Amino acid sequence: MSTDVMKRDYSLVGPEAEHARETGLADAEWFMPTIDPALLRELQTRSDRRAAIDTVLWLSALVGAGVLAWVALGTWWAIPAFALYGALYGGAADARWHEHGHGTAFRTGWLNEAVYYVACFMLWRGPTVWRWSHHRHHTDTIIVGRDAEILFERPPDVARTVFAFTHLQGGPLMFWRLCKHAVGRIDDEARDFVPASELRRVVWESRVIVGITAAVGLWSLITWSIVPLLFIGLPTIYGAWLMVFFGLTQHAGLREDVLDHRLNTRTVKMNPLFRFLYLNMNYHVEHHIFPSVPYRALPKLHEAIADQLAPALPNTLVAYREIFSTLARQSHDPNYEIPLEVPEVTGATPERIHVGEEHWARGDRAADLGALEDLAVGELRRVDVGDETYVLCRISDDQVALADGLCTHGEVHLCDGAIIDGQIECPKHNGRFDVVTGAATRKPVREALGVYDIAVEGGRITTRFRRRALAPDRVASKETARP
Repeated sequence: MSTDVMKRDYSLVGPEAEHARETGLADAEWFMPTIDPALLRELQTRSDRRAAIDTVLWLSALVGAGVLAWVALGTWWAIPAFALYGALYGGAADARWHEHGHGTAFRTGWLNEAVYYVACFMLWRGPTVWRWSHHRHHTDTIIVGRDAEILFERPPDVARTVFAFTHLQGGPLMFWRLCKHAVGRIDDEARDFVPASELRRVVWESRVIVGITAAVGLWSLITWSIVPLLFIGLPTIYGAWLMVFFGLTQHAGLREDVLDHRLNTRTVKMNPLFRFLYLNMNYHVEHHIFPSVPYRALPKLHEAIADQLAPALPNTLVAYREIFSTLARQSHDPNYEIPLEVPEVTGATPERIHVGEEHWARGDRAADLGALEDLAVGELRRVDVGDETYVLCRISDDQVALADGLCTHGEVHLCDGAIIDGQIECPKHNGRFDVVTGAATRKPVREALGVYDIAVEGGRITTRFRRRALAPDRVASKETARP
């Protein structure tokens, strides 16, 4: 086939974006495998301890490599020392940016945010821009015209892909984007997914990152030494090869415009060192399907659903052999797809309560949603009443709550999500709602969720689906006398 092929428009403001919306590819419902709900709740548990250990190990290794590089200055040993330092700075920081941006690494929110902002600085990524960009990536994974994080467009250029490992083009472009945002010149693609109310935050974050980097550059100029920039700024470029090395395995060469992560995302088995540096993101299919599961639990998640996925590749060597052979073929035939075989499964059907006439408990039209003892702590259950849908959740031994079923951000049903510290976490983007007030407590959700009066009487959960006008002092509990 001729190499003179028509290139698709991968921008977020072109005709492909409108095509995705018209064909139902935007904000669509994705394939979900079946998994035992109790196991999923266990896997969704967050831990400050494990995340703290991994973060301290990473930062200790980074500082140690920096000390080695400083001591080795002026000798040939400085080359491997700075190579190691750069890999930990501009490479391993990517996985920390990713997991802490999802809010799943630490249980404590501000710890996730602290690591996220540090990693954003290390990678020259505006925190707000990249937070919203990644939300879109999870909403419309590898949907052309919607996903801002498609790195390998078709037809691909193999030589350019190899050059990407140097980050000599990508790094300066990232910094130049920050410079433009710092003076208020926010590009159209950022405006497409960042809410208008947060654009001012984009400007100030960019000014901080550019300002610190510029100060280091001025320090180097005054001292007439490149050393300060070798420690802050340039590692974003010369250490990014590790970020590209891992990131290339995620989606490169796989299918576009499908609503099944098994076809557009790749899982690769990796050794313990790689898994630490990459924070288990080699289990990438599993992460995309269940982003509410923290990185430490992804291996167990893989074991639970592996028989419903395409076979994981055994190592990175096999993965790269597949990737580059596919990119080479797609450079001549952009329509070529890796012939993946995925098991035929019906997908998950969440347990739900259909409230028909048999569920109305009394003449005053209170609906019986079942026995409290049948709803496990941390469990979310879908409740349907005609065309209306809700989510019933048990917060603790004596607390239950009822809320609107659809996330106000992406209209994903919350019954597949998680209960984290008394908040409902969306299963798609890790946004959260307070179950007492319905208030949006974590981005990307911004609009409150409707919450409803509910009671537990005689061991039964009942409600009249009466929406709360004001925030109550508590959710329903065994001591609540009336709905």
